[in-house]
Amino acid sequence: MRRKIITLYLALFVVLAAPAAWADNRGALFKVQAGGHTLYLFGTMHVGLPSFYPLEPRIEQAIASANEVSLEVDPAQDPTLVGQAMVRYGFLPSGKKLEDILSAPERERLAKALKQANVDQATVAMYKPWLVATILSLGEYTAQGYRPDLSVDTYVAAQARKAKVPVRELESVSAQLALFDSLTPAEQRSFLLETLDAMENGKQAHEVKQVVGAWAGADQAVLDDIARRAEEDDTVSGRFLQKVLIEGRNGTLAGKLADQLARDSSSVAAIGVLHLVGPKGIPALMRARGLAVERIY
Repeated sequence: MRRKIITLYLALFVVLAAPAAWADNRGALFKVQAGGHTLYLFGTMHVGLPSFYPLEPRIEQAIASANEVSLEVDPAQDPTLVGQAMVRYGFLPSGKKLEDILSAPERERLAKALKQANVDQATVAMYKPWLVATILSLGEYTAQGYRPDLSVDTYVAAQARKAKVPVRELESVSAQLALFDSLTPAEQRSFLLETLDAMENGKQAHEVKQVVGAWAGADQAVLDDIARRAEEDDTVSGRFLQKVLIEGRNGTLAGKLADQLARDSSSVAAIGVLHLVGPKGIPALMRARGLAVERIY
């Protein structure tokens, strides 16, 4: 159960990518400078494949020579804390079941989607709708072979520790999961139903392929277009993703990274790539602070 909880947590902020040859540019890379200090800001994915590694030489070298490497959360943290946070924010109140929230036709749709994702219906009976929606989305990702335990974040943390570089968390598991629980019951229900819609009409699979291709080729134009379309998405799940999970965190993350830049002469920050693109991305916010920001790719 603990392993399942950890795997599920790592999938909550998924950004996908396809395999690419070693030394190819992937994702997005920025160099931020001020006062003679340099911060490399690398856009990651929270899933992976063995063929993703090693990363291209500039990232590998930057990690090995850094004073500090920062991540959204440290994948090596105590799994007990992750499990406690999952139970606190992802489980329905005692005595309540997911089936109580849905109509009969909606329960039939959910059962079909769970079967398609190879998820036991009894397993999710006590989960909140947002968590079930996340599991269903993960099913699409895992069907394509991507693994949360091989995430880029996990790899970066391991490489930093191998080089004896300190690893620092920018956020906490509890704070991240609390964002999902900030959705009202009605919003959580809509989140789940919109996920079912996306699975049924093929939108989810199509969007995964778009993000996969953009990350794999470090395609700046497509990544920026994804950011633009996310800003225009007026669904409950779309607004939550953009306004809460991305924009709602970017300001705080940019501030912490500015502090890191001032503190360390050479450092690296590895953050989900969708946080780095668009006019409200972290690089844009750091540039607005007067820092020199260069997009390498």
